[in-house]
Amino acid sequence: MASSLSAIPHVIIMSAEFITGITVNGFLIIINCKELIKSRKLTTVQLLFICIGMSRFGLLMVLMVQSFFSVFFPFFYRVKVYGAAMLFFWMFLNSVSLWFATSLSAFYCLKISGFTQPYFLWLKVRISKLMPWLLLGSFLASMSTAALCIEADYPKNMDSDDVLKNATLKRTEPKIRQINEVLLVNLALLFPLAVFVMCTLMLFISLYKHTHRMQNGSHGVRNASTEAHINALKTVITFFCFFISYFAAFMANMTFSVPYGSHCFFVLKDIMAAFPSGHSIIIILSNSKFQQPFRRFLCLKKNQ
Repeated sequence: MASSLSAIPHVIIMSAEFITGITVNGFLIIINCKELIKSRKLTTVQLLFICIGMSRFGLLMVLMVQSFFSVFFPFFYRVKVYGAAMLFFWMFLNSVSLWFATSLSAFYCLKISGFTQPYFLWLKVRISKLMPWLLLGSFLASMSTAALCIEADYPKNMDSDDVLKNATLKRTEPKIRQINEVLLVNLALLFPLAVFVMCTLMLFISLYKHTHRMQNGSHGVRNASTEAHINALKTVITFFCFFISYFAAFMANMTFSVPYGSHCFFVLKDIMAAFPSGHSIIIILSNSKFQQPFRRFLCLKKNQ
């Protein structure tokens, strides 16, 4: 067991993040599957929420297993947690959860933004039909990313003490090459980040143009459309904060430059677990259709 007292707050924080994440992502899956059974029809947004909930549910399970064994069973953490099977599932769920969330941001952007360019209108009309294919492409891209990470053979050939202690001792060129290969593979996640940034900028520009265009119009129409822009921006901006923090912590973790069992080591784990929990909370709170069912789900609504 990790002897440092820094592991104690880590266990508390990780437990809270895990319980919260399992609850909110489980709710997203259950409520949308319930709607599917009731209406026998799956809308694009419902499909997105189910995919996001399932991917983050799995990612939280992997992160929780990593954190649990890093604290209580460090040798198992060294041998198994970074073995081929666990590494594959981690890389896959890490990638697919980011891609699915980016797809949600793109959907918000296309549906809410008021651009009138022909290509934008073409995408806006067809996004609902294209989304299942985009999600399938995200799934296949994530599978490829995970497979390439395994192909890079990291950290199988690294000395076990280096993996456990994260020592900054001399490394051979093959080891450095293997580390760089995995980091380069995961730099592919910069592409969904770029898509997200583009969607955010488009929403900002659309909101700015809409405000000027509707200054002399009806207050009700203006307020309704502005509210839609602002709600979408809140969701997208919070995703940006979680995305950046998760990506930075993830890449720092993959370099193994942070000493094992240190305060920074556990902080990185906590930051990574915040993404699949925190963003799902924002999705629920920003969607009025989820608020009442979520209260009932938590048994917080008083009996009438």
